[in-house]
Amino acid sequence: MDLIAIAVPFFILALVVELIIDWRKGSGLYRSSDAINSLSAGILSTTIGYFTKFLPLIAWGFVLRNFALIDMQPEWFDLSPSGLLLWIIAALAWDFCYYWFHRFSHEVSVLWAAHAVHHQSEDYNLSTALRQTSTGFLFGWIFYLPLFLIGFPLEVLITVNAINLIYQFWVHTQMVRRLGVFDRILVTPSNHRVHHAQNERYIDKNYGGMLILWDRLFGTFEDENEDEPVVFGVRKPLANLNPFWANLQVYDYLLFDARQASRWRDKVAVWFRRTGWRPADVEARYPKKQTDFSRFQKFDPQTAPQQRHYVMAQFIIGLVGALLIAELYVREGAEAVLIPCVLLWLQLYTLGLLNEGRSSARRLEWLRLLVAVPVLYLLLRASADGVLQQAGGWIVVAVYSIASAAWLALIPRPERHPIAL
Repeated sequence: MDLIAIAVPFFILALVVELIIDWRKGSGLYRSSDAINSLSAGILSTTIGYFTKFLPLIAWGFVLRNFALIDMQPEWFDLSPSGLLLWIIAALAWDFCYYWFHRFSHEVSVLWAAHAVHHQSEDYNLSTALRQTSTGFLFGWIFYLPLFLIGFPLEVLITVNAINLIYQFWVHTQMVRRLGVFDRILVTPSNHRVHHAQNERYIDKNYGGMLILWDRLFGTFEDENEDEPVVFGVRKPLANLNPFWANLQVYDYLLFDARQASRWRDKVAVWFRRTGWRPADVEARYPKKQTDFSRFQKFDPQTAPQQRHYVMAQFIIGLVGALLIAELYVREGAEAVLIPCVLLWLQLYTLGLLNEGRSSARRLEWLRLLVAVPVLYLLLRASADGVLQQAGGWIVVAVYSIASAAWLALIPRPERHPIAL
């Protein structure tokens, strides 16, 4: 049972409810461009995961089969008191390992390169919770190896991992303020807002997944202070609405420093030293500008309302497509969803460019429609059971193509582009 897949409709419902409340109150917690970028990063993470998530499973399964210290039989995890106790221990153990994984993800450069995606949003709402990395599979699995070495069954740890992730969704909100005693025990919205801050007093604090007790125990806890409101985002802004670049930005910085460093040990150290560390010779030749926190402004390109509406409509279509791809993946596996995923990735890329107002955005969107629609039509024709053909899938494709092209043609061109390619 995939608990996260089951939770997705509830995530979307909760997000819509928060969005409606924000709109009615005029709180300004949502900007369509930022929310679409966050959700695009989440869709990208999920779909790339179809082709990468087996890698940690291979490593974990290998350790469990060959090096487990305790042979925990399935009956140990029934609904008896002893079985429930072991489930609780597994959940606590996973949360403990998550704390250290999360903390190292802020303290080690190559781990931060993956994790930074989640922190790049300069808004804080439920869409931020779904803003996830596409490269976390590279190193994240290492931190949970001790649990498999102990011998916890794979299915148990995967389940408590899902529960841990689902729990973390609701804490990404500003609509829930302080929760009294729960703020001292659990990761709550107040505690997690601190974690997403770029304020000096808040930065690199509150790493817990479900329990804030780990932070209190290891000295990384900071309480939210009403006298210093949280400013969300990262010190080196993404300044971009491209979900692909969001995943590559920090790797690009590290690669630049590694290539420019004169000593080989520095070329390696760039990746594994504490975040922010740079070789002395690179820092001397290419000094980084210090962030002037007092002058911080959100990255917010202005585009024509018609263009924003077009992007929103196309994104909703893409979201529906992502859900259909998820269903196809469950039925037929990764091979069946490769081409649909490529089409979806192309759509997310062009929508990001349109939201930025880049000069090349419309040309690329025309190209996307020119390429994607015929390919989608051929996929429908080749569907194994022919259901889509019988349902008039080709009509849907034709209507989508004509309507998208007509709408795009009617959008007025801006006199000046906020961002030039």
